[in-house]
Amino acid sequence: MKSLYLAIILFIATGAGAQDLNGIWRGYFNQVVYSRDAEGRKIAIPQERYKFEVQLDEGSKNVKAVTYSYLNTVFYGKASAMANYNLKTGKLLLEELKLVDVKMNGLDETCIMTCFLQYSKSGNEEFLEGTYMSMNTKDSSDCGKGKVFLRKVSTTDFYKEPFLVKKEKPSPPKIQDQTRIERKPPASVKPAPPIVQQITPAQENNDKPLPTSKINQTETGKTPDSKPVIVEEIPIPKVLISRSNEVIKNFEISETQVTVKIFDNGTIDNDTVSVYLDKKLVISRQRLTAKPLTLSFEMNSEQKEHELVLVAENLGEIPPNTSLMVIQTPTKEYEVHVSSNEQKNAVIKF
Repeated sequence: MKSLYLAIILFIATGAGAQDLNGIWRGYFNQVVYSRDAEGRKIAIPQERYKFEVQLDEGSKNVKAVTYSYLNTVFYGKASAMANYNLKTGKLLLEELKLVDVKMNGLDETCIMTCFLQYSKSGNEEFLEGTYMSMNTKDSSDCGKGKVFLRKVSTTDFYKEPFLVKKEKPSPPKIQDQTRIERKPPASVKPAPPIVQQITPAQENNDKPLPTSKINQTETGKTPDSKPVIVEEIPIPKVLISRSNEVIKNFEISETQVTVKIFDNGTIDNDTVSVYLDKKLVISRQRLTAKPLTLSFEMNSEQKEHELVLVAENLGEIPPNTSLMVIQTPTKEYEVHVSSNEQKNAVIKF
């Protein structure tokens, strides 16, 4: 009976705190090395911020991993790694075993890392954050220490490792909906004439079509004078179609006024962004700095959802394009770490 009771307790504890580490975790690590000044005192010298990606395969006893580190054209390294995860505390010990691929420019020494990470979750977002220490692969000397930040994502900046590809379930074959097949009318039937848009007086002297939300329509789709109005949808900018759009956060906002401030996340490295609000360009090719790019909008009953898209115009000096987004309402404040590149936009929904 005692053994059965213990087994039930362990099952409940495991089920309640179970986390799926399998997948791709991407972010960066800030390198800090230590030196001595003229008086012999130990001082910390901040170094470059490296792009860091970890792909994890959680097994029954341990976690298999592969890591990618990248700094401009100076360094690229891929390492095999192993990890141990404490389900109760959410702590992950990630240890690089050996470098399997290295490209260097101007460097003659390589290092491997040991990371001490803490798992956390905020809404649908999952994070691994902590510190690391590193060791020279030649003489085992100290290579420096620093901080690590990783966020679980669905895509990789490199390629998915075979152990992740195997875990993906193949999508079922698509069944063509026969009811949606378009058929050409018989030769004896004349096609209907094209519908011509009727322009309201308010639009006659305006080259730009009015947004749908600005036209006073009744439930029947007609203006008060009973004249039918056909409204063109806002054209989608090319950059929102040619790149994938990853939703990284959904906010439920109960207040009317929303202010968004966008900062460079960490080192100022000439990241440049454009921002679209509901498909409209509101910030064009602006450089991210410690001074925020700011925009405001209102939530209302007419438009219950707003979509903010951050587009990377370049990758700065340290890829990818990263930023810190602070969302403020009259009573609340939220922070979101945003990462985008030339293939993927970051989307925030309100």
